[in-house]
Amino acid sequence: MNEPMSTLSSAAVQLPIASRMDGLRGEGAFEVLASARALERKGRQILHLEIGEPDFPTAPHIVEAGVRALQNGETKYGPAGGILELRVAIANHLASHGINAAPDDVIVTPGSKPILLYCALALLENGDEALIPDPAYPIYDSAVRFAGATPITYRLDSSTGFAPDVDAISASITSRTRVLVLNTPQNPTGGVIDEGRLNALAQLAEANDLIVIVDEIYRPFNYGASQPPSILTISGMRERCILVDGFSKAYAMTGWRLGYGLVPTPLASRFALLALNDHACVPAFVQRAGIAALTGTQEPLHSMINEFAARRALMADRLAAIPGVRIDAPAGAFYAFPNVSDAIQAAGITSAQLATKLLQEYGVALLPGTAFGAAGEGYLRLSFATGRADLDKALTLVHECFRSLSS
Repeated sequence: MNEPMSTLSSAAVQLPIASRMDGLRGEGAFEVLASARALERKGRQILHLEIGEPDFPTAPHIVEAGVRALQNGETKYGPAGGILELRVAIANHLASHGINAAPDDVIVTPGSKPILLYCALALLENGDEALIPDPAYPIYDSAVRFAGATPITYRLDSSTGFAPDVDAISASITSRTRVLVLNTPQNPTGGVIDEGRLNALAQLAEANDLIVIVDEIYRPFNYGASQPPSILTISGMRERCILVDGFSKAYAMTGWRLGYGLVPTPLASRFALLALNDHACVPAFVQRAGIAALTGTQEPLHSMINEFAARRALMADRLAAIPGVRIDAPAGAFYAFPNVSDAIQAAGITSAQLATKLLQEYGVALLPGTAFGAAGEGYLRLSFATGRADLDKALTLVHECFRSLSS
């Protein structure tokens, strides 16, 4: 006769969770998206201005390249750093923007986030410091803390178009500073770093022997007369910069998970080793789609940028008309970052409470500025990577919400 199976104890198992896990942060955009989806499951209609995801489909020629690769049997392992054809296409693409790039210095990853983590793991020791913007994409802070280092923030302010204050950054450098993180065009503010500041930052990095991690994933989304400059084109900076970029935004490929880094030659093999340990390789069919994105027609990208420019104007005009809101149209990216401090101070609430009110009572999902750091208090972030009809509805509801605050 078989003995009955023993049952597991109902007592909670005390797992030995490593302290490094305490440094990881989530992303407010995904957290608000989850809350919005929960409301939608209850029958609520929600207007989504929270997530930085182009509402355009991936262009047909890109999809066809991915499908063709699958049909051709490209379903096996590949090189950890990416297939040569894609790395060549990326190097040529960067060269067209004046950046000296060798294919061997390109590392292909599933999205751009792994490059940020590899930078932290490869460059930072316990007790080191990294200079990061505030407000900023929260993964910068998360990756630095996970590596055991300390993020030191430099404030971005609307009075300077959210451009970094070079003197303030210089004053924050210590003997433990190893890395400077730049993002241009910037998430969440839409700020663009001008050529003069980039030159000053390059001199600062060289004088203090800093590695510069520069996130340019929003580079195509520029609403000025010329393309934003890149610090990698400044003499001597290619050797001390790591470029973070990818396909998610420019080519509406968020779900494909395809990004890359351009690294100094001595780091290339180290990053490839990190990639091998992390994910082995990016699927070949995804990489073939990336080649098609870079080498095929750019008309879908140009059309998207033109549409985003129209949405930018719509959003800036509508927000500026709301009492208690101050905004300048963003120079780049696809986010508006209005200053709402007057309205929330008068109402006695925080930007996070205002964002919650807009979601729960008005059905508009957006982000408080504090989702990007303490300096974001008094701001909201609204993505205009959604259709104009929904933008119009959402902005009408935002206006109604602000009227209720003032009354």
